[in-house]
Amino acid sequence: MRILCPNVDKEDGLETVLEVPIPDEMFKSMGSNAALRWQNMATWMKAQTSDKWSSPIVAARYNELSFLLYMVGSPLIPFQIQLGQSVNRPVKHSSIEASTAKYILQQYIAATGGQPALNAVNSMCVIGHVKITGSDFHQGDQSVKVRKSDENGGFVLWQKNPDLWCLELLISGCKVISGSNGKISWRQSSNQIRPISKGPPRPLRRFLQGLDPRSIANLFANAVCIGEKIINEEDCFILKLDTNQSALEAQSGPNYEILHHTIWGYFSQRSGLMIKFEDSRLLTVKTSRDDEGVFWETSTESVMEDYKHVEGVNVAHSGKTFVTVFRYGEQSANHKRQLEERWKIEEVDFNVGRLTTDFFMPPSDFDKERARV
Repeated sequence: MRILCPNVDKEDGLETVLEVPIPDEMFKSMGSNAALRWQNMATWMKAQTSDKWSSPIVAARYNELSFLLYMVGSPLIPFQIQLGQSVNRPVKHSSIEASTAKYILQQYIAATGGQPALNAVNSMCVIGHVKITGSDFHQGDQSVKVRKSDENGGFVLWQKNPDLWCLELLISGCKVISGSNGKISWRQSSNQIRPISKGPPRPLRRFLQGLDPRSIANLFANAVCIGEKIINEEDCFILKLDTNQSALEAQSGPNYEILHHTIWGYFSQRSGLMIKFEDSRLLTVKTSRDDEGVFWETSTESVMEDYKHVEGVNVAHSGKTFVTVFRYGEQSANHKRQLEERWKIEEVDFNVGRLTTDFFMPPSDFDKERARV
C-alpha cells in the first residue's frame, strides 16, 4: 500500500500523506515508471473537480464506480447494534433455537478473545485494499461476461462505537465517504453534490465481516439457530435474524419500499469463529403512480479468512464478498448482475487516541439537504 506521495513540484519538498492509501496494483497502472506514476497521480488528484463530471463519458464512468462502491464497498446493515445486549441473559423463556444461538455466540466470543478483551476495545482504525469485479446486467439465464480487469482501491475505516464510524474508500479514481455520527448515517461519492441518507444510524457491513467481534455478537444476540451447513469444508451452525417491520419502514422512502432484509451468520463448530456472513434484501421502486414498480433483490455473502490476533482480539484479515443483483417486474425485463470483491486488511489498530465525536460529523451540505426533504 502506498501511503506517502512525494512532492513532484519540489524535489526537496515534504511528502504528502494520502487521505486513502492506494494499493500497489493501482499505483503501477498509472505509468511506466515511478516518477511518471506520481506525476499522473498528482494530475489526477488536481482534476477531481465537478466540471470534469459534465462529460457523458466521465459521468458514466463515475456512475458505474459509484454503483460498485455502494453495492459492494460500503453497504449498510438494517439493524442498530446495542452494546448493552448480552448473550448470557436467562434462556428459560427462550425457544430451543434461541437458546442454541446464545450458546453458539458464547463460543464465538471465546474464540475471538473473550469478553474482557472485546470490552477493552473502544475504537479502531483499519487500512485495507480491495479488488472489485462486476459483470454487465444480462437477461434471463444468459452467460455472464465478466470484465477482464479488476477495479483496485484502498480504504481507511474509523470507528469509536457501532454508531460512530467513518469510511473513506477510493477505487479507480472514484471516492466515497460514508459515516454515522450516532444520530444519522450518510453516504457521498465524489460525483455527488450532496450526501444522501435515509433512516436511523446503522452499522457498516464491513465491520461485520469479521472485523468487530463484539458488534457481531451483539447483532446476533436475538438470532435463532436454524440448522447446520458445510462452508469451505467446515461444519457450521447457521444463525438467522430478520429485520422487523418498523426498521424497514424507517429506511424506506416515498418512491421505494424495503420489503424484507434477512441476515445469516455461519459459525464454525470446530473453531467457533464466524466463517460466512450473508444477507438478502428485497425492495420495490415505483416508476409511476399506476404500476406496481420494479423489484430489486440483492443477495450478498462474505467468506472470512486469515483470522489473526491483534491486541488479544481475533479478527479476519482477508476474504471475498459475492453480490448478486436481480431486477424484475411488470415494467422491467428480468435482469441479473454479479459482483465480486476481494479484500485484505493491511493494518488494524485498536484504542486510537484523541478520536473525538467531532471526527464523525457529516459533510457540511448534509443539513442543507435534510432541510430540503
